[in-house]
Amino acid sequence: MARAAPSSQSGDADLNDKKQNPIDAIWDFFCSLKLSISTLILLAVTSILGTVIEQGSTPQAMTEKHGWSLSFMQFLDTYLDAFNMYHSWWFIGLLGLFSVNLICCSIKRLPRVWHTVQNPQLTPDDNTLRAFSNREEFVVKGEEAAIKEKVSAFLSGRFSAARVHEKDGKTYFYAEKGAWSRFGVYITHLSILIIFVGALLGSFWGYKGYVSIPEGGQTDQVYRRDKQVEVPMGFAVRCEAFSVSYYEGTRRPREFKSILTVIDNGEVVIKDRKVIVNEPLTYKGLVFYQSSYNPIGDPSFGIQVKERASGQVIDFKIPFGGTRPLPGGGSVRVENYGDNGMIVRLGVIGTNGQRQVVDIYDPSANISDERRGGEYVFTLTGFHQRYATGLQVAKDPGVEVVWLGCLFMVIGTMVAFFMSHRRIWVVLSPGNKGMNLLIAGNANRNQPAFEIGFDELKKEFKNEFSS
Repeated sequence: MARAAPSSQSGDADLNDKKQNPIDAIWDFFCSLKLSISTLILLAVTSILGTVIEQGSTPQAMTEKHGWSLSFMQFLDTYLDAFNMYHSWWFIGLLGLFSVNLICCSIKRLPRVWHTVQNPQLTPDDNTLRAFSNREEFVVKGEEAAIKEKVSAFLSGRFSAARVHEKDGKTYFYAEKGAWSRFGVYITHLSILIIFVGALLGSFWGYKGYVSIPEGGQTDQVYRRDKQVEVPMGFAVRCEAFSVSYYEGTRRPREFKSILTVIDNGEVVIKDRKVIVNEPLTYKGLVFYQSSYNPIGDPSFGIQVKERASGQVIDFKIPFGGTRPLPGGGSVRVENYGDNGMIVRLGVIGTNGQRQVVDIYDPSANISDERRGGEYVFTLTGFHQRYATGLQVAKDPGVEVVWLGCLFMVIGTMVAFFMSHRRIWVVLSPGNKGMNLLIAGNANRNQPAFEIGFDELKKEFKNEFSS
């Protein structure tokens, strides 16, 4: 025990020396799984924050909308930049830290995997092979050369072509499948880094904006929401037409549609392109999404009037606030309307000079004016409103990069989860009763499936050499 103390102290000293090495400590920190998990959790939690707090909004707007504490919202805005979170230094810093972590982990582990793939263990000792859970040994009778040829042919036909080596009087056959599947996880790492690069491209050089174009008008400017300024698009967009369709019997919009034309350097490059909610227009990296619409000016109404006494029917179009003479000497004026033109209030002056208020409805409401009585029967035949289309504009130069990263992620994930590196060794050595044959195998993942396949291969192997 007296001699043990110095040894223990020496070990502690060595350990302390390793802990005191700052380069190793930094390297271990960036390669650690704890850092990966911690960063992922932080990214997940902060992403929830970014989802709950509407990006691009303001503390005042969030307080008015949800009734949350204004002081707390202002605190989040001031110290965490929570209303522009995905562009904040700390969120981009988290992405950078996670990227460095991925790169360091890959640099640390990739050379070992590369060495395993490029330099497989072709002639392991018997103890190593007998330690495998998937193994079998039996004796084969016959000429050694014929058995070797048979083993090679069997592995080539049932599994894959084998590499053959001689060592210490034994013949080693090594066959493998899916060696490159060991790189699936690194393809996934690469895909995450590519996606991050695409996201940063969009974050620094992209923006979201808005344009409002009246029917028949055009614009070459887009209003950037983040900087609250108008910037030139480099081309013009003209709204040829805009229309709204409604659910039957209501004025609830079912679909609104813009017909757009793109003019670049005085030439029409895209003509009469329909844009609806899920069918945007893309030109020169800008994507125009149908977002909203706004009425311009006062509407006009199509009205049919029938004079009961004469049976005379006339149709006319009248603007909001306008007055129109009626058969027999009366007149009508549009005084009000509601529900996007579903109901219109008329001020009617009869032939006796008395004023009467009449409400008429869109025909889809099935409310006729016939039963009201009076000198005239009114029918609403149309609602005409001029609109300005509202288009959300997005510029994201990183979209293609993100899609490339997604493609790599799908490939990497498929390889990492559904493929494995499967290896089979067959060792042939002379014995007292014939040739001793040892077959063993393993896989780097999905052991139950490999075990089933190995058992089948083992049975076929025995049948092959017992026949």
